[in-house]
Amino acid sequence: MSTVEIRLGGSGGQGLILAGIILAEAAILDGKISVQSQSYGPEARGGSSKAEVIISDGYITYPKVLRPDILLTLAFSAYSCYKKDVKENGMIIVDESIILPEEQSSVKVIQFPIIKTAQEVIGKSFVANIVSLGVLAELTKLVTKDSLEKAVLNRVPPGTEEINRKALLEGYNLVKMRGSEVWQRQMI
Repeated sequence: MSTVEIRLGGSGGQGLILAGIILAEAAILDGKISVQSQSYGPEARGGSSKAEVIISDGYITYPKVLRPDILLTLAFSAYSCYKKDVKENGMIIVDESIILPEEQSSVKVIQFPIIKTAQEVIGKSFVANIVSLGVLAELTKLVTKDSLEKAVLNRVPPGTEEINRKALLEGYNLVKMRGSEVWQRQMI
C-alpha cells in the first residue's frame, strides 16, 4: 500500500483550492482513494490559502496532511510557512519568481516559471494553477494525464476548456524542457 500527501500553498485568488480539488478527482478517476481538504485566510484575495490532497492505493486513516511528501507553492509566504513540514527526501515545487534563501536540506527544491508561463505563453495569469498541475503530474506521475485532463475539464468554467487544456500541456512541457528526472517517493 502506498500513500502520498500533497500540500498546495499560495495566496487567495491563485486557484490552488481548485487545483487540489482537480488533483483529488484525477486520482479517483485513476481508481485510487483520495481525500482533499482546504483552508484560506479571511481575505477574499491575497490572503493565504492551502489545499491538501492525500492519494492512496489503500485506506486513508486520517484525512489531513501532517507531513507532506510534496509541497507546491506559488507564493513566498506559503513556502516559508510550510517548507518545514515537508518529509525528509520530499519535494518542493516553487514558482521561479520566488527568491529562495540558501539552505541545506534533504528536501529536493525545484523551481519552474509557472506564473510567467501562464502570463506570457498562455496569456492569462489565472491559469497558473493548471500549469502547476501539469508540472506536478509530469514530475511525479501520481495521476495519469488522461484523468487529470478529464478532471480539469470537469471543473473549469464553461468556455475556458481550451485555454485550460493548453495550460496543462504547458505545465507538462516545463518539466520536459528542463529534463528533470521523475520524482518517485519510495513507497513503504
